[in-house]
Amino acid sequence: MIHYTCDMCSKPLLADEDTRYVVKVEVYAAYDPMEITDADLAEDKSEEVQELLEQMADMDAEQLEDQVHKTFRFDLCPACQARYVQDPLSRGANRRLPFGNN
Repeated sequence: MIHYTCDMCSKPLLADEDTRYVVKVEVYAAYDPMEITDADLAEDKSEEVQELLEQMADMDAEQLEDQVHKTFRFDLCPACQARYVQDPLSRGANRRLPFGNN
């Protein structure tokens, strides 16, 4: 039997019990279509390409891929799913930080 755990609260989730939710997040570089002109094609870009290659030389394949595309998958219990859909970017988390009275 496969056992799942809520990735937010760590509650055990069994495949044959309770409702289990899956969250898939995909983050990728957004590229807007460019109009390439004759002037763009005539321009020598070899220096820019060389600079990019030099920057990339110090990075491993995973770092390079993460800049272009990254996916995440999370299992959530019903309570955490309800919280997630109310605030998927966790904007409210910054407003609810507990500070002591100093």
